[in-house]
Amino acid sequence: MSLTLHFHPLSSYCHKVLVGLYEHGVSFEKKIVDLSDEASRAAFLKLSPMGKMPALRDDARDETVLESSIILEYVDRHHAGEARLVPADPDRARECRFRDRFYDLYVQGPMQAIVGDKLRPEGQRDPFGVDQSRAQLATACAVADAQMRGRTWALGDAFTMADCAAAPALFYASKVAPFGDARPHLAAYLDRLMARPSFARVLEEAKPYWSLFPG
Repeated sequence: MSLTLHFHPLSSYCHKVLVGLYEHGVSFEKKIVDLSDEASRAAFLKLSPMGKMPALRDDARDETVLESSIILEYVDRHHAGEARLVPADPDRARECRFRDRFYDLYVQGPMQAIVGDKLRPEGQRDPFGVDQSRAQLATACAVADAQMRGRTWALGDAFTMADCAAAPALFYASKVAPFGDARPHLAAYLDRLMARPSFARVLEEAKPYWSLFPG
């Protein structure tokens, strides 16, 4: 098999790539990375020196591809079926990339900061930083709620890379800071994402690991 995805079943960025691979129906091998295991960590650092997941190895093309958005664009170009996760039209592609970055940077980013603070030892936590992250997350969710008014997916009717990014970002954000009734368009969007077969499969595969999530 040409493609191997090095990942962890709880990682939101790994979820993002898995959604895209499942959307394309691409055949690939999955290899779970355990950074707490010395051998697993050492092997992974040879692929990804910064230790960031996921990493996609394409043996047929002798390529190692890092960073979730780059991986999805690579798969879109070299291993896609008929559908495309990044639109061919340049302006639509720019909007897709912008929304992809929006969910990664302004939803995923602060969500991870909030969760990461829970993992810090007592006495080394950052309440001020958590408050800042919660404020940024609240702003981002308000913006996203307005964007999703009248839309099915992030760009409209077509499911794209932006939705691959939104799915895990919103799923985890809803655990950290539930939307309640204040964000009805965003809540409905998350419901559609969770019902999407590709993301539903990702969530089902992650079930054995949920107890490890500190949020």
